[in-house]
Amino acid sequence: MSENAHRPSVLFVCLGNICRSPLAEAALRQAAEAAGLGVEIDSAGTASWHTGKSPDPRSCAEALKHGIDISRYAARQVTAGDFKRFDRIVALDAANLADLRRIAPVTANARLSLLLDHVPGMEGRDVEDPYYGGTEGFETTWTQVKQAAQGLVAELSAARG
Repeated sequence: MSENAHRPSVLFVCLGNICRSPLAEAALRQAAEAAGLGVEIDSAGTASWHTGKSPDPRSCAEALKHGIDISRYAARQVTAGDFKRFDRIVALDAANLADLRRIAPVTANARLSLLLDHVPGMEGRDVEDPYYGGTEGFETTWTQVKQAAQGLVAELSAARG
């Protein structure tokens, strides 16, 4: 169980922590707040390239379209401590899930999963990486992370009784 046992905790992980995982963090924050569910939420990357940087401007613009300002988020890299701090660590794609499994300490408590496994009918799929494309890719990513956030809220609410 996490250090914050009174409420669930979720960490979203992609490669650089500037596109997909900040959007997933924002979507879950919005969905949890709407449901009145207290959840500790963060995001990180498996790589350190963007540590300390704000999300991609296209991610910021997409989040703002949905009433969420993520411009103050700062990219960070996953740490060994995250595997104890968070109940769930949710990867945005299979490659990052494999990396998380590889780096997880033997004492890890976190339950690892793939984000779209929380969307019926989308299990096993990767959230599309919009980094090398245009704004339409960020719209697709938002749709996917929003659906998964709703699925996670339902799961977390059910687990709380």
